[in-house]
Amino acid sequence: MDALRELEVFVAVVDEGSLTRAARRLGRSLQAVSRSLQLLEQTHGTTLIVRTTRSCVPSEAGMRFYERVKVALSGLELARTELAEEAHRLTGRLRVHTSTLFGPKYIAPLVAEYLQRHPSLELSLALSEEFVDPVESGADVMIRIGEIPDSGLVARRIGTIRRVAFAAPRYLAEHGRPAHPADLARHECVIRSGNAHAARWSFTSRDGRKIDVNVKGRFESDQVSGVNAGVANGLGIGVAAYWQIRDWLDAGLVELLLTDYAIESMPLNAIWARTKKMPQRTRLLIDFLAAALSNEKL
Repeated sequence: MDALRELEVFVAVVDEGSLTRAARRLGRSLQAVSRSLQLLEQTHGTTLIVRTTRSCVPSEAGMRFYERVKVALSGLELARTELAEEAHRLTGRLRVHTSTLFGPKYIAPLVAEYLQRHPSLELSLALSEEFVDPVESGADVMIRIGEIPDSGLVARRIGTIRRVAFAAPRYLAEHGRPAHPADLARHECVIRSGNAHAARWSFTSRDGRKIDVNVKGRFESDQVSGVNAGVANGLGIGVAAYWQIRDWLDAGLVELLLTDYAIESMPLNAIWARTKKMPQRTRLLIDFLAAALSNEKL
């Protein structure tokens, strides 16, 4: 058992690039992690990790050893999971990655409920706006809005993100309400910068006609939260995902516009690395999220 713990420590140190982060991930003390690594190197008579003041990186021999050991530990984890599942009990740790805005509002409450249903499970939730390959990050599943990069990853659509035009009542009281997308060219619009087509908005009429309009305004932001805040404070008309402004709508702080015209929606995907057999804990989590989010107004 001690030998297995030493191998788990070694893999965690390589994955995290730090003894401190490896200790935090494993829930062990820094001293215990350092001691396990020393014992492993003494047992094999070679340096596996090259330590500096800022990082820990595997030696050439350590990297070869890591690649073998990680596959073996993954196989052992899968075997443990399958054995537990035969007893109708989900165990192990799930690693879920999602975005910093959508995650806390929708995914965190749902994974909390999932853990309550399966008390022997553990779960790590990572939040980032950057798309990270699940193979590189070690994520079991990623929950992301938008199309996925062309890759060997597997995706399942678990929801649809509706996009809407909106404005604050005080802006509309001063500037009027657009009746047609073309009217936006004469309005102040709040634009999300950093996109080559950020100032070109597209709508579709009920009879299927596509309407493109070039917009402009005095205020822009490179973050969606900045755009939405600008609109809510009366700086112009904006476009947002419905879920982002739903609370403001309910409170009367903003109003929907051009509701007879649709803006292209975005997929909400569960994404994972292709594998021969997905652990049941991961598959059931994806099923659970898909069922729960189907009832949400996104």
